[in-house]
Amino acid sequence: MSNAVIDNILSRRSVRSYLDKEVSEDDLKLILKAGEYAPSGMGKQSPVIVAVQSKETIDKLVKMNAEIMGTDSNPYYGAPTIIIVLADKNVSTYLQDGSLALGTMMLAANSLGISTCWINREYEMFNTKEGRDLLNKWGLSDDLVGVGALALGYAKGKIKEAKPRKENYSIIVK
Repeated sequence: MSNAVIDNILSRRSVRSYLDKEVSEDDLKLILKAGEYAPSGMGKQSPVIVAVQSKETIDKLVKMNAEIMGTDSNPYYGAPTIIIVLADKNVSTYLQDGSLALGTMMLAANSLGISTCWINREYEMFNTKEGRDLLNKWGLSDDLVGVGALALGYAKGKIKEAKPRKENYSIIVK
């Protein structure tokens, strides 16, 4: 039996090398819309999703993330778009809500032939003065904390096969 949703889930891979080619605005809007429709605790919709395509802002995000990671490499792997998910720290399910938005957008992107990679350290990035300054520049609340980000774009090179799943990954208890 074939199922488009299950096939999409099983075919999605994290990509760590991107072409210097923007996704179309229509595709980006669809991906963001999918994130907006991700489940959230009690329907509170605690996440705020920020799509960044400005080279200047991407360079700043790369520098901030790399400093926290202790490297000078590009933690976003050269992706032409970075999607940052922040969430209201006053909502008890903010971490789960933001994580669901990220995962949903990853699947939406894959269904459109667009690659992603979940990136960490946004929590630390937006707890700095520089991160708070970005939030203020974007007109966002100080109550928001970073949950994660997506590197988003078209894969450069062949996408790797999935690693074998570990034994006993899932169990059924009756």
